[in-house]
Amino acid sequence: MRYWDAVLSFLVATAVAAALTPLAARLARRLGAVDHPRERGLSERPTPLLGGLAILAAVLVAGWIWLPETIFLPHVHGRHGPGGVVHVWAVIAGACLITLIGAIDDVRELPPLVKLAGQIAAALIAVEGGAVVTAVNLPFVHELTFPNAGGVLTVIWLVALMNVVNFSDGVDGLAAGLCTIDGIAFAIIAFDLGIHGAPILAAITAGGALGFLFHNFYPASVFMGDAGANLLGYLLGVTSVVASLKTNALVALIVPLVILVIPFLDTSFVIAKRLKYRRKPWAADANHFHHRMARIGFSQRKTVIYLYTWTVLMAGLAVGLRIVSHHHQHQAGWIVGLMIFAVICAAASVYLIYVLEIFKFKGLRSDEMRRADPAASEREIDEQVAKDIETGEFEKVN
Repeated sequence: MRYWDAVLSFLVATAVAAALTPLAARLARRLGAVDHPRERGLSERPTPLLGGLAILAAVLVAGWIWLPETIFLPHVHGRHGPGGVVHVWAVIAGACLITLIGAIDDVRELPPLVKLAGQIAAALIAVEGGAVVTAVNLPFVHELTFPNAGGVLTVIWLVALMNVVNFSDGVDGLAAGLCTIDGIAFAIIAFDLGIHGAPILAAITAGGALGFLFHNFYPASVFMGDAGANLLGYLLGVTSVVASLKTNALVALIVPLVILVIPFLDTSFVIAKRLKYRRKPWAADANHFHHRMARIGFSQRKTVIYLYTWTVLMAGLAVGLRIVSHHHQHQAGWIVGLMIFAVICAAASVYLIYVLEIFKFKGLRSDEMRRADPAASEREIDEQVAKDIETGEFEKVN
């Protein structure tokens, strides 16, 4: 396995996506696939969608050159012999299908159940192609097997990743940047595991996202749309399966969850809110991390940079978990260093979630209410602020 294959595939995918994104934007304008400013969004002007078509083209070109026809995986159970074969053509076919479904939805909005059916169909193609997990290893528990339910669980995982990325695509450059960082992290881990082909798939995913990001960073000239969000979520999901989950690594399940913790936290937080207030889980609103940060005064650039930094820290922690558990598990210095870095990541998470979103909001909102109504008591102000934090339904703090 050659390091340069992944590097070159990453660079070519980046170049192809960067070159073709403006063409995808032109096509979107002709087809009427344009996102208009709306109350729950942060965009300020009509912006073409279908950027996902350029990302798919990047995946196809770089994949045709560097991806092998099959990816051979180690056996999770530790017995002799191969652990499975992933047919790359099936992964690519699923990618094409989910991009097509997303592109149709960008041009003409599809019912939620139709979109879900498309996501399930794409996931099933990948599973039939061999991207299915039948067992994972956990610290202390070690092996966790599910030979009969592996296909169903993998489909759920892939569909979840598609929706997680889709939900995070609400501010210029956020989803593309997160997928770039996460793809690079998976590539490094796959290299360390020695799985031929998996690092290239991860690198191509990261490269396609980065090439698109050149046109999508604030102020964005084009959006990836459902075509791109579903595609990147699908590719990250498949990559996590072949590069981490379906291996005999001790932290196989922990690593992808740490890498993807931010979009998962965001999605879980939003869905929990919707269910609590008896709203449809798939109904769009403005309660994501980036929406809430914008309402307490963060610019789009600052919001994205904060979330990028958080993602880099968590991705670094995941890579560190893999390297220390495999290469330095008996060396105290490495373990202590990893623990210190984990504390830093935890502190950054607390800072972003509590200090920025809650503590800062409390102060700003309280001051604003005092200016608006000097006669209001501290108890009334505290009750209103607590309600605003709980529901997430407040106007931008000035």
